[in-house]
Amino acid sequence: MKELTKFIKTKSTGETAETKKKSRLRENIEAIIVAIVLALLIRTFVVQAFKIPSGSMQETLLIGDHILVNKFIYGIKIPFLQKTIVPILTPKREDIIVFRFPEEPGKDFIKRVIGASGDVVEVRDKQVYLNHQPVKNAYAVYTDPHVIPGTIQPRDNFGPITVPPDSLFVMGDNRDHSYDSRFWGFVDLNAVKGKAFLIYWSWDKNRFGVRWSRLGNRIR
Repeated sequence: MKELTKFIKTKSTGETAETKKKSRLRENIEAIIVAIVLALLIRTFVVQAFKIPSGSMQETLLIGDHILVNKFIYGIKIPFLQKTIVPILTPKREDIIVFRFPEEPGKDFIKRVIGASGDVVEVRDKQVYLNHQPVKNAYAVYTDPHVIPGTIQPRDNFGPITVPPDSLFVMGDNRDHSYDSRFWGFVDLNAVKGKAFLIYWSWDKNRFGVRWSRLGNRIR
């Protein structure tokens, strides 16, 4: 009788340990699933990381900069459809935005907003005019001294043209080496993914090293 009692207790203890083990495993799986869901929600609606692949925004953004983009600031959008269901703010002049490239929607571009709906944009001999007034800023970079006539291409002489409703006119800060609205037109507001706000990592592949001075810099 004592041996039988001992066997029952041992068996009971074994089942309890096994149950606890399964319970811990389930809790760990649930925690992982919750973490993945939260990460996806944050990436979809709040913040997303991007890498700068070209020099069109130099010297503001360099090739190899890794940036964070605020996706919430311009409103909440339906994933994949990119339709805004809860509008918050609209992009304004001088914002640096990430958007779906109109010619290849599967590709993301990053440029600076020059004009919004109703603005008149013109480029004369490289000088940008907004609503017939010259735009003066410290971020525009020109590296080519040659001025190309507008009859050949729109890089240095463009417009005037009025930005249509729900659209933006964007340009790269590296004005002589940027494929932007001067060449392919306007950005639809629904194509805007967010506003760039922080450099969290920067890698110089030519020198094979980290650009430590750029880490944590706010993007303006």
